[in-house]
Amino acid sequence: MNMHIVLLYGCAVAVIVPGIRLLTTLAAADGGETPPPVALLRAWRRPVPGVAVGLLAAMVVLGVLQTVVPGTINALARHPHGAWWRAVTALAVQSSGWIQLLFNLAALAVVAPVAERQFGPWRTMLVFAASGVTAQAVSMAGWSVRGGGDSVAICGLVGALATWYAVRGSVVALRWVSLLVPAAGLVLCLLTNNHGVGLLVGAALGVGLTVPARSPLSA
Repeated sequence: MNMHIVLLYGCAVAVIVPGIRLLTTLAAADGGETPPPVALLRAWRRPVPGVAVGLLAAMVVLGVLQTVVPGTINALARHPHGAWWRAVTALAVQSSGWIQLLFNLAALAVVAPVAERQFGPWRTMLVFAASGVTAQAVSMAGWSVRGGGDSVAICGLVGALATWYAVRGSVVALRWVSLLVPAAGLVLCLLTNNHGVGLLVGAALGVGLTVPARSPLSA
């Protein structure tokens, strides 16, 4: 196993481990100690987070479409010298097939409702779109000219939640641990991995989102 792979796995751990704790803390309705599965299910309580539902439904429909019509991936994914709009449409297809599709659907189902309750619907969509499109554009510029997937946009939501919590969170230890997420994003960028772009763009937006948003979902 070479150093590149070691660093990739290290970055994954630095995002996933603090990320689960962060999502669990934010999703817990009473702010107490709650097992992660229970806390994360509470993020889907009423009022139902509409943007999260919409994103998840859209990705399910697009996943079925790319399975039934395989040419969908080629039509929407990144290509060498591809048109600029592919930086947007590449978010709609999962070019690595069912494993990527199922993993990203699960990640979206966990992250999106927590982000929406924290930031509100429009800010959540802003972070998702800005981080995802930026990462896809950087990939098209030379980092990874073929492919597609929305994991870079999901990383953006995690990055935004991490920096928001680092500034405004109530648990001091978790505030410091949350900084591992943008740090991992920086390392991934040095490795020319597009998930690092998603994390850093989301992290930058998360700092701006430290101003509380008015949202009925925050109740």
